[in-house]
This record gives sequence, structure tokens and C-alpha cells, in this order.
Amino acid sequence: MPYNDGMGRESEFRPCLLITGVLSVVDDLTSVLASLEDLFGPVSIRTEPVLFGFTDYYDAEMGRRPMRSFLVFENLFDPEKLAWAKRQTDALETAFSRDGGRTVNLDPGLLNPGSLILATTKASAHRIPLRDGIWAETTLIYRSGSYRALDWTYADYRSEQTVAFFNSLRPGLLSRLKVLSAGRLSAAVSSE
Repeated sequence: MPYNDGMGRESEFRPCLLITGVLSVVDDLTSVLASLEDLFGPVSIRTEPVLFGFTDYYDAEMGRRPMRSFLVFENLFDPEKLAWAKRQTDALETAFSRDGGRTVNLDPGLLNPGSLILATTKASAHRIPLRDGIWAETTLIYRSGSYRALDWTYADYRSEQTVAFFNSLRPGLLSRLKVLSAGRLSAAVSSE
């Protein structure tokens, strides 16, 4: 029987799907998408925009009710770079602002088999500081066959449509991670 001293072991983080929640009053997001793809690589999935009806929080700043969509990037993403990704999307929000208000709100996050983690600039008791004023929030956890909301999960992320969308991404992510893991094992075996 192998010895287990009970001590945890450091391991590499598994890459995640980089997703970005988009709230926008811009009818043509071509320039925004091009800027995001310059940073993070190609977008593999873009949901159809739907009217953001969960709150009027953004209406005054954006000039009207924004549309909500989600982007999924093709390349798997290193979770250690989440704070960097948020700083980049914040810079894009500023670049695309008009008359002192944002026209687009970009919220990057990491989808992994067990959770959805969003990056934010807003501190709160349940958020973990990353770096450079960026915090991480576990927004959804995967339990009993589905991603599930937590007490603090925003209404749009807890909606049936959004949860179903993230659930639909999970099998493909698991397959990609399995192939990646097998490749690492093969590389480790062949290098011995």
C-alpha cells in the first residue's frame, strides 16, 4: 500500500475555457471582437445577444438597456492569467467608451469542469484577491450534473439559459482536457 503522509502536493493548474460576458449598446461589435481576438485568440462561440432585463444598473451609463451575449475563446487559457485578462478587458472598455460612459462591459471568466470563476474589480467578502486590484469570484459550481448558482451569483448568470449554455460547453472541455492530459503523460513517458 502506498505511503500517504497526508500532505498536499503542488500541481500545475489545468487550463480553462476563457469566456467573456458582454453587455453592450454597440450594434456592431466587429471592432470590439477584433480587439478581443488580438488579445486572446479566435472566438469559437458567440451567443446571440438578448436584451439584458435583470437590472437597470447599466442603463444610465450606457444610455439605454444593453444587450447580453457570451463569448467563448478557442484557445484553452492559463488560469494564472485571469487578472491580466481583466485588466486588458477594462482597457478595452475605456477605449470603446463614449462621452464618459461605457458602451461595452466585458467580464472575463474561467470555465473549468468544476466551476465558473469571474474576474472583477469589486472587493467583497467572498472574493479572492489575485493581483493589481483584480479579484476572483466563484460564480457557479458544478454539482449533481449541472452548474449551480451561489448566494452571490448575478441574476443573469443564474438564469436557466445561461446555466444551460455553460453546461453545453462542459463535455467538450472535458474531452479537450483528457486529450491534453494524455498528451502530457505520453510526453513524460517518452522523455524518460
